[in-house]
Amino acid sequence: MNFLAFFTASCFMLALPGPTNTLLATSGAGVGISRSLHLLAAELCGYLLAIVLARLALGPVLSNIPVAAVALRGAVTVYILGLAVVLWRFRANELRAGAPVQFGQVLLATLLNPKAMVFAFLLLPLQAGLFELLPWFGVIALLIVTAGASWVTLGAALGRGARRLGRPDLITRAGAVTLVAVTGLIWVQSFLGA
Repeated sequence: MNFLAFFTASCFMLALPGPTNTLLATSGAGVGISRSLHLLAAELCGYLLAIVLARLALGPVLSNIPVAAVALRGAVTVYILGLAVVLWRFRANELRAGAPVQFGQVLLATLLNPKAMVFAFLLLPLQAGLFELLPWFGVIALLIVTAGASWVTLGAALGRGARRLGRPDLITRAGAVTLVAVTGLIWVQSFLGA
């Protein structure tokens, strides 16, 4: 894959709604941009670590043991649905007291994000070693932070609108519904791809 195709596909992947982007937007909506920026570090660490682990260890396991892919998908589903329940139960008045989304939640959601597998096995050159991929990781890192900041900013704008409507509970409820929808899409896609 040439650099332009890699760049374009990466931008598209990171712009799509998913578990990590939903959590970033929910945080931006709940506590604002400045109090959500630290979550970008969780997203960046999660993606880079997931890509490296996938290339080094997970790829051989998933290709040799097909049931492992189903088990991994099941674990991701349980975690994301658990996050959806937490967001759904989060009360609007608690938004003022603290963030509905924590650093560890974003880190784990990103580690389990299916987009990391797309980067690891489809967008990055398969034959390249980790040191050869360092420039590619630099580009990915820049795009991750840019896309994440965009999702936080979008969430902050939506949060202001929800508060103006007198419905701050829409912030976390919309995040919960989106997480459930994303989980459903992951399963639908996996059945269609099988």
